[in-house]
Amino acid sequence: MAVTETKLKGVFLIEPQVFGDSRGWFMETWSKAKFEAAGLNFDFVQDNQSFSAQKGTLRGLHYQLDPMAQTKLVRCTRGSLLDVAVDIRKNSPQYAQWVGVILSAENKKQLLIPRGFAHGFLTLTDDVEIQYKADQFYAPQYEGNIRWDDPQIGIDWPFEPAILAEKDKNAPTLVERIERDELNFIFEEA
Repeated sequence: MAVTETKLKGVFLIEPQVFGDSRGWFMETWSKAKFEAAGLNFDFVQDNQSFSAQKGTLRGLHYQLDPMAQTKLVRCTRGSLLDVAVDIRKNSPQYAQWVGVILSAENKKQLLIPRGFAHGFLTLTDDVEIQYKADQFYAPQYEGNIRWDDPQIGIDWPFEPAILAEKDKNAPTLVERIERDELNFIFEEA
């Protein structure tokens, strides 16, 4: 598999090798040995899957605070979506910067989003399934969110979302989270 760091240090695009023949295709979506050979050492403990019925569904920007922060390995297994990661670590040289990648069932790309980053996506088609591995269990008491259209972050979504959960519509901005001291991610040089 090809592992390429994006413009944000620590966020990686993963492109599995696909083997196809007249029967269809096969690929490894995760291999502990191959990830470790690429310097990516994660102990994934939970797999998640969600379905969005309509194009224009936005989920995010979500995160979990320390000590329950999560690294995620995200892929789209049906339809197409724009997947976004935002660095929300205090004092990070790339603080409030984002990267977006189109993930689809067709292109089979994956995005590795480390701890200290918010995550969100916008469905580009109807009937979208997203699956992701997490290296920490879901812990609702540690979860948080940031507005999808936060002007400080300035994500270039391809179109206005049609469907959002109330909690995402009413999420605070990154500045509001910082002012309330509601983020505990600290940038540490590796």
